[in-house]
Amino acid sequence: MTDITRRDFAKLSGLAAVAAAAGSATVAGGPKSARASITGVTGRPAELPKNKGPRVVVVGGGWSGLTIAKYLKKEAPEVDVVLIERREIFISHPLSNLWLAGLADLELLAHSFLDAAKNNGYILHTATVIDVDRQKRRIYTEKGYVQYDYLVLAPGIEYDYASIGVRDPADIQALETRYPAGFVSGQEYVSLKRKIDEFSGGVFAITIPSGIFRCSVTPYERACMIASVFKRRKIKARILVIDPRYNPAVAGEGFLAAFKDLYGDIIEYMNTTRVTSVDVGRKRIITEMDEISFDDASIYPRIRGSRLIENLGLVDPKSTQKEAAIDPFTYRAVADERVYVTGDNRPMPFSKSANTARTEGIYVARSIAARLKGKTVPWQTPVTLCYSVVNAEPREGISVKTTYRFDKASNQWAYLSSKALTKRSPALADKAFEWARTQYRDMF
Repeated sequence: MTDITRRDFAKLSGLAAVAAAAGSATVAGGPKSARASITGVTGRPAELPKNKGPRVVVVGGGWSGLTIAKYLKKEAPEVDVVLIERREIFISHPLSNLWLAGLADLELLAHSFLDAAKNNGYILHTATVIDVDRQKRRIYTEKGYVQYDYLVLAPGIEYDYASIGVRDPADIQALETRYPAGFVSGQEYVSLKRKIDEFSGGVFAITIPSGIFRCSVTPYERACMIASVFKRRKIKARILVIDPRYNPAVAGEGFLAAFKDLYGDIIEYMNTTRVTSVDVGRKRIITEMDEISFDDASIYPRIRGSRLIENLGLVDPKSTQKEAAIDPFTYRAVADERVYVTGDNRPMPFSKSANTARTEGIYVARSIAARLKGKTVPWQTPVTLCYSVVNAEPREGISVKTTYRFDKASNQWAYLSSKALTKRSPALADKAFEWARTQYRDMF
């Protein structure tokens, strides 16, 4: 599958049309004052089954939200679990790079929220969150409000274009439309794949954000996969990987070796290069030292927490990425003990990877279930596990696995363990598919 087929394009275009443009595509994120104008349908209860026990509502059907909904129902079957998600189709970020390169089929990435709800015993409410009244414990959607006893917010991320000096709404819109980062919505993948398949040569720029981003290995893997397409098509192209770091964020040795050994005439890794602005009209990326001209690009700014978290007054004022202020061991919001914040919006310096979100989601579900029974559970480290395919022909991969601990002496988070397998192997590439299929089976 070297090019996107007409059938796949039509299929994914349809899926992307219902996918959200930001975060997990769940939240409109209106201001608190919007509550005063809620009338009509939004001011009535949503048409949901009457709860027979405590109700926990999970906002956001990403890797964290889906995991929490499933495992909360598993740990406490008596609890009424409602997942609110406005997308109708789940499109996986993990393995999307392999789809871009023609190594994975669309069917592997796309899944049904209906299947997840049916197979795991919780209620799916397909709707957009308009506002949350934390005093009344009420979530407003365009299909009515949902009452809750406890609320889990897992609404995903948004892009912070101001972090790369782009503040004009017209320029932000142009960047989102012409040079999508490809880390939030399915429609970005469609656009990015078309770019790759239609690229005829020249400079293709990929920017990597500062801070902690989703996911730490993915932009480097994406560079390899795009390079593999250009190499296969014998296109005279140069991929500029523009990174503010000295080395790739994780598994640096493996990615740098792949850049040099496999794509030495295609990929140029520009380390310690910070983007300060983008001239969209002239197709130029401005850095602290230079201006870089490009023919096409995927521009990935720093990420930030969902505006819903900000609008609800739950942001940690010390967070440069507008993440939530929570107890890092319970995930409860500092401002509201009935609200939990997970996934991309939690502030701990863990990787924002799918496996991290999944493993911490299992812990949060167990913690909430225990709380409902008047018990507690000990904190468990999330596990960051990432397999990255860096070569398409033959298919080869590398991997990294990390766990975490809190160091009381320094009052800082640190690694409990970290192991990177940076020697390319077919077995590690196969593991990427095996890992993904295992996760999809469990969530859906």
